[in-house]
Amino acid sequence: MSDLMPQSETPTPTTDKITQAARDTIYLCNFRVSVDGEWLCLRELNDISLTPDPEPAHEDPKDPIAIERLNLMNMAKLSIKGLIESALNLGRTLDSDYAPLQQFFVVMEHCLKHGLKTKKTFLGQNKSFWGALELVEKLTPEAGEITASVKDLPGLKTPLGRGRAWLRLALMQKKLSDYMKTIINRKDLLSEFYEPNALMMEEEGAVIAGLLVGLNVIDANLCMKGEDLDSQVGVIDFSMYLKDGGHTSKSAEGDGQITAILDQKNYVEELNRHLSASVNNLQAKVDALEKSNTKLTEELAVANNRIITLQEDVERVKEESSYQLESRKAVRSDSASDGQALGETRKQLKEETLLRLDVEKELEVQIGMKQEMELSMKMLEKDICEKQDALVELRQQLEDLRGINQQLSHKSQSADANSKQKSEAIARLEEKINQMTGTVKQMENSEKHLVKQARNLNSAAGKMLQLQQ
Repeated sequence: MSDLMPQSETPTPTTDKITQAARDTIYLCNFRVSVDGEWLCLRELNDISLTPDPEPAHEDPKDPIAIERLNLMNMAKLSIKGLIESALNLGRTLDSDYAPLQQFFVVMEHCLKHGLKTKKTFLGQNKSFWGALELVEKLTPEAGEITASVKDLPGLKTPLGRGRAWLRLALMQKKLSDYMKTIINRKDLLSEFYEPNALMMEEEGAVIAGLLVGLNVIDANLCMKGEDLDSQVGVIDFSMYLKDGGHTSKSAEGDGQITAILDQKNYVEELNRHLSASVNNLQAKVDALEKSNTKLTEELAVANNRIITLQEDVERVKEESSYQLESRKAVRSDSASDGQALGETRKQLKEETLLRLDVEKELEVQIGMKQEMELSMKMLEKDICEKQDALVELRQQLEDLRGINQQLSHKSQSADANSKQKSEAIARLEEKINQMTGTVKQMENSEKHLVKQARNLNSAAGKMLQLQQ
């Protein structure tokens, strides 16, 4: 009976793979998607029995900032691990089009942006990690070559583009880990750019800097000429890190397979819901920007009409001034009896001159306001284009995740069917075992009866032998 039952407690390679896939899924489920600086919590798995990386003892596990740091650190682990494994399997130098490498730079950008202090400018709030990266040149003189190369690159107009170019050059030099450790060790300088609870100011930043050492084993050749680093949209593609939990197994291994599939299915549904919410938020922002753009267009039209009116006033004042000058010359040729009229004419000319100066000043102010409005409209149009690109990419990811969700649902249904078949087979085996047990008992009873008859025959034979003697 014991030989027929499987040993579910014995670990197998398949269960180890399922456990690893579940761990990777937990890291993803704890991660938060960042969209324009707003964090959306995907899922908190406090009831999972698998143990993730330990959190610092002094932090509150319910602190949202601490959760953000831990999620970013876990995401950086997955990105670096996937990049190293795929690069070693590929066995060649990586280029700019390699998808895992692109995702690594996106994750690093999110890590460096976490907790940045906001700088207010004329066009709004600005967050950039380029200022923090410039500290490396002051602390490590050999990093000055990278900074100079970034500043000499044509086409880079924003601090964000220069920061992205710096990360790529540091990776090609295999010095990214050393430079990150250098600035992380000088928190007194980083405090100018980051909040006290930012990732770069806590021990998660040191952990990520240590993980970057592993990237020294790969070679990268990245061409940044002609690449638009200023307007790229940094969106993390979570589908690259989803693990396939489908493994063929028997008996107790099927339960672990179903659990892994259901965990991934729940994660995809949660991610799908939050991506839909982020798409709706982006759509609302685009609508608001379009409304503000329309309002600015109307104000610009009003300003243009005002400028035209002022220009007409200036022309009129010029004509009146020339007329007054001619009148003044005519008055000078008149007799002394017209002196009073001449004084009034001079007073009127002075007033008209002051009015002309005021009109010219107002015209200059209106022209300056028009230029500022045109610049604001250009920046708003660029921002709308970026938001629309991000919206398209998020919708594409949403479609991909829906496809993955359907696949996982099919796998779950097939796993349920297999489990039902196995349960029916086990019931049939138990019924056969009961039948065999009854047969064995009948045979034992028959054996006892035969033994009893044999003993009776032996005793009868003995008695007959005694009688014959």
